[in-house]
Amino acid sequence: MKRASAKNPRAGGKRKIRVAFQGERGAFSEEAARRILGHDIEPCPKREFDDMFDSVIRDEADCAVVPIENTLAGSVIKNYDLLADNDLEIIGEVILRVAHNLIAPKGTRLESLRKVYSHPVALAQCEDYLRKLRLRIAGLEVLPHYDTAGSVKLVVESRRRDEAAIASRAAAETYGAQILAEGIESNPQNFTRFFVMARPDRRGSVPLRTRSRDIKTSIVFRTANKPGALYHALEAFAKGKIDLTKIESRPIVGRPWEYSFYLDFMGDRNAPAARRALASLTMVAESLRIFGSYPRAE
Repeated sequence: MKRASAKNPRAGGKRKIRVAFQGERGAFSEEAARRILGHDIEPCPKREFDDMFDSVIRDEADCAVVPIENTLAGSVIKNYDLLADNDLEIIGEVILRVAHNLIAPKGTRLESLRKVYSHPVALAQCEDYLRKLRLRIAGLEVLPHYDTAGSVKLVVESRRRDEAAIASRAAAETYGAQILAEGIESNPQNFTRFFVMARPDRRGSVPLRTRSRDIKTSIVFRTANKPGALYHALEAFAKGKIDLTKIESRPIVGRPWEYSFYLDFMGDRNAPAARRALASLTMVAESLRIFGSYPRAE
C-alpha cells in the first residue's frame, strides 16, 4: 500500500489545483485565482511573467492566472507577447476590482513614514493620494518595487516603522500588517481582467467556478501589409453580426511597421457564424491562431 507523499500528491485524496501567478503571496493575481478557481488551491507565486508561463508548460503548475488588461493602465503588453510565444490555451477569464491600501508593519504611525513602496502601476493609480501625503509628510520617498504584495513583504521583513507599501487587503492579512489608509486609488473604476491559461491537454482538469453561459473566443492573426487588409479580415465578423469586444495590435519582430492583431469576440469558435468568419479570415490572413473559447467573466 502506497503512502501519500509530496512525490505522489494524488495519493490519499484529491490534489489541489496548482496555480501559477506573478508576484508574492497576497498579490491581486492570487485573489483573482481564488475567485475563479476557489479557495482550496495550491498557490505557485513566480517573480516574472515568463516564469509563470514556463511553470505551466513544465507541468509544475496546472494553470496560470494572467493579467491581460486594466481599465486604467491599459493592456499588459508583455503578456500579449507571451500568449503568442507559448503553447497554452485560454480556458477562462475573471475580472477583479482593484482596491489599493496603504499598508505598514503593526505599530507604524502614518506621520512617521519616510518611504512608500509598490509596483509602478499601483503607484501611478494612487497618484492623487500620494501627492497629498507628500504635502503632509516632508521628504517622503515613493519607490517602485516589482510587486504590490512583495512590497508589503519587504516592509514587514525590514521591521522598520517608517516604511509602508501599497497593495491589497489580502496582502496585509498574509503578512500580518496593518492598513493605515484604505481605498486610496485615484479612480474607483479600477478593474483588471485576467486569463486562466492551461496546457491544451490539461484544460479538462482545471475546474472553473463560474455560472456564465456566455462564451468568448480569443485569437491572433497577421495580415499582409497592403491597403484594405485589416478591413477584409474583419469584414466576415461584421457580416455575421459577431460582437467584437477587443482588438489590440502588436508589432511583428523583424518586420518594421507590420503588426499582429489580437482579437476577442463573443461566441464559441465552433458556432456556425464564428466558423464562417474564421474560415473567411483564414483566406485573407497570413496566419491565424485561436487561443481558446471560454466562459466570459461574470
